[in-house]
Amino acid sequence: MEKLISCCGLNCATCDARIATVNNDDALRAATAETWSKMYGAKDLTAESINCMGCREEGVKFAHCEMCEIRKCVHSKGYETCGECSEMDGCKIVAFVHDNVPEAIDNLRSLN
Repeated sequence: MEKLISCCGLNCATCDARIATVNNDDALRAATAETWSKMYGAKDLTAESINCMGCREEGVKFAHCEMCEIRKCVHSKGYETCGECSEMDGCKIVAFVHDNVPEAIDNLRSLN
């Protein structure tokens, strides 16, 4: 299976937002917006906002990606991912992702 590892270690290749964007799938955009709205309590999330090619890929980014503190931190340090940072294991910025998706840490470690 293809892997497109984001700054935090999530696999963008399996992300519904990227899949919907690549396939121009409005039904998946709507379902993703509904799921994520409930999951994250994001009341202003719409199907139209679900467009992303991946955190580290060329092309459109999900609005959250442009504001993402993890992505900002990685870029400010001149890194491609959190996996390059010696502070990753104790980092409070990326902890939410790694606590909820432990495979993200494995993805980052597999890059190095």
